[in-house]
Amino acid sequence: MSETPETLRARAEIDLGALRANVRALRRRVGTDVQVMGVVKADAYGHGAVPCARAALEGGATWLGTATPHEALALRAAGIDAPVLCWLWTPGGPWRAGIEARLDMTVSGLWALEEVTRAAREAGRVARVQLKADTGLGRNGCQPADWPRLVGEALKAQSEGLIRVTGLWSHFACADEPGHPSITAQLDTFHEMLAHAEKAGVEPEVRHMANSPATLTLPETHFDLVRPGIAMYGVSPSSEIGPAADFGLRAVMRLVGSLALVKNVPGGHGVSYGHHYVTERETTLGLVPLGYADGVPRHASGRGTVLVGDKVRTVAGRVAMDQFVVDLGGDVVEPGAQVVLFGAGDQGEPTAEDWARAADTIAYEIVTRIGSRVPRVYTDVTPTDVTPTDASHASGT
Repeated sequence: MSETPETLRARAEIDLGALRANVRALRRRVGTDVQVMGVVKADAYGHGAVPCARAALEGGATWLGTATPHEALALRAAGIDAPVLCWLWTPGGPWRAGIEARLDMTVSGLWALEEVTRAAREAGRVARVQLKADTGLGRNGCQPADWPRLVGEALKAQSEGLIRVTGLWSHFACADEPGHPSITAQLDTFHEMLAHAEKAGVEPEVRHMANSPATLTLPETHFDLVRPGIAMYGVSPSSEIGPAADFGLRAVMRLVGSLALVKNVPGGHGVSYGHHYVTERETTLGLVPLGYADGVPRHASGRGTVLVGDKVRTVAGRVAMDQFVVDLGGDVVEPGAQVVLFGAGDQGEPTAEDWARAADTIAYEIVTRIGSRVPRVYTDVTPTDVTPTDASHASGT
């Protein structure tokens, strides 16, 4: 028997209309001379990579970004032809497949340049390569001291017809902390590394550095292209930046469950593992069939909130693997009643940011951790948003 969205144990409702509107809002913010790359890594931050990639393009994004090459190749397998940059390569990666799929592949060191040029020779095709500069984040990217050699070797490979250097880019460490001194320091370093590469002869199609917080608050960092990730999904990068709604952005994901059980219990009754919550008086308990295996953070035990009917309730006791409990305070609620864990917040429901504070983490983690047991139900769907394999959980509402 097929289930309808309303009868599912739980569902993550993904509003593709909100995603398209968010991309349009971001485009307005950066202006017509700056392109937008929709970042869809980590299964589009838990929202579903292929439908969200298509919606982002419909909203005006001209590039897509992924972390791993396999994420990028999956977009190509789904028939998406837009430019795609992927940046997290490891030795022995699928360089030739990336070349044949016309991916833009990030090179941060000589080992990667050697592997991509070897794959280009084998494929008999030119590889599209973007050089990444480590301007101070200390993760991926080439250190300034090693930059001249990497640029020189890349230009040599380009002169041999093996690669085309299509981009120069970097990434901020603290753009979500307005005024942090590293922001200016990194930007200055990027300008210096750009100047060296371009003086040496690199003519990139795009230069880019701005992630979500920089896209929203640092126009001097926009260059040719910005790379919004979490902002595209209507979630604020940080409390210091301010609520997403302040930037005209709306949450794309709404996590909903249904009460599996409602029962009366006496005062002094322990709830869930460890009895960290004990009822003060006779009350009603509601069982929510979602747990940490579904992505509900155990660290939010006793602190996370949900909306049941028109009242916000707090998680009572520990979040378990498959379920948690809320104290309904004696109210009569029927099994099957809707429970909203988080959404846009405009109907009184908690937001992903609320859950992040309850779990002492960031909202990025809240949305990306929602597991595969929770079906994604797509709303405001256009014919190009959803593949046939997604259709069973798509809705045109």
